[in-house]
Amino acid sequence: MTLTLLHTSPLHVATFTTLRDRIARGAPLRQEVRADWLAEARTAGVRPSLAARIAALVKMAPGRVICTCTTLGPAAEAAGAMRVDRPMMQAAADHGGRIVMAYALESTARPSLDLLAEYLGPGSSVRPYDLSEHWPLFEAGETAAFQDAVATAIRDEVRTHGGDCVVLAQVSMAAAAKGLKKLGVPVLTSPELALRAGLGLRA
Repeated sequence: MTLTLLHTSPLHVATFTTLRDRIARGAPLRQEVRADWLAEARTAGVRPSLAARIAALVKMAPGRVICTCTTLGPAAEAAGAMRVDRPMMQAAADHGGRIVMAYALESTARPSLDLLAEYLGPGSSVRPYDLSEHWPLFEAGETAAFQDAVATAIRDEVRTHGGDCVVLAQVSMAAAAKGLKKLGVPVLTSPELALRAGLGLRA
């Protein structure tokens, strides 16, 4: 069965193709890019007209759909898709403790926090960490500089204020985990956990 991925950046196509080739070579992927939908949502929110277009794409897809955009995630999930960040947020809540949730796009903050709150147990807490000042680097295609800036900021944050687990809320931030291997706490990203779930593979 074909798995459809709904992206809002063309950069995610290579990310998920490479990941698919590593964990499930040959699995059929259909990747749709709707960068204009994120631009619209950032300007006016996810209005009913945009939600209807998202729902139409989900309905017409030949198999399961994963929405890789955190901003559009709630609307896509309401239409029957899977949110890319759901498996990650569940894993973060399972870890518990003081969770640092880093995000680089303001419109993703509320959906991410609301999703994580669905799983949090007593004794756990979330500290949102706004890295939106670095988002222009990603928009400009300077992905290496963006990932480096994100990793540097998170290292400083955890070393200064502590934390038991770090969540990189957006797919666009996932590669920053490479610069956080010596952080000393788990750093969770969404692409592999979501793709494994979508393909029915164990995490």
